[in-house]
Amino acid sequence: MRFKAGVLTASDRSFRGEREDQSGTILRDLLLELSCDVAVYQIVPDDRTLLAAALKDWTDRLHCDLILTTGGTGLAPRDQTPDATRDVIEKEVPGIIQAIREASLKKTPMAMLSRAVAGVRGQTLIINLPGSPKGVREAFETIRPVLQHAVELIRNEVTDCQTLSSLPHSHA
Repeated sequence: MRFKAGVLTASDRSFRGEREDQSGTILRDLLLELSCDVAVYQIVPDDRTLLAAALKDWTDRLHCDLILTTGGTGLAPRDQTPDATRDVIEKEVPGIIQAIREASLKKTPMAMLSRAVAGVRGQTLIINLPGSPKGVREAFETIRPVLQHAVELIRNEVTDCQTLSSLPHSHA
């Protein structure tokens, strides 16, 4: 799987250096394990305008194929990652978040409090993941099987969807 990815962490405390960004570094490592080119990694405060600006820049200027965000998906007043994502995406991909939520609910009822979003801007897939290291790992494992195919679809590189039959739980 070879594509350009970005990892964006939304955290006031990590931005100020008060807490290590474990979730962002875990995501970066997981993407590197997939042989992705992690072109950009950044920590920003929980600020809707700053988050949206980074997402736009990474899609429009850096041409990332995939952007994974971590943090800011809950109900707290400063949790604004889904709002910023909705501000920039052109089409939503609700099945990705439904799958993450379904898998997460098997481990914690708190998963139902997530407002995470997934969607496409231009030729970039943007997915909001939880802020905790455990949540990031679990969510990534849920989406891992579809990442390459999703990127190929967005790039208009898929000529035969029969390859989906080899994916777990596929109904193609």
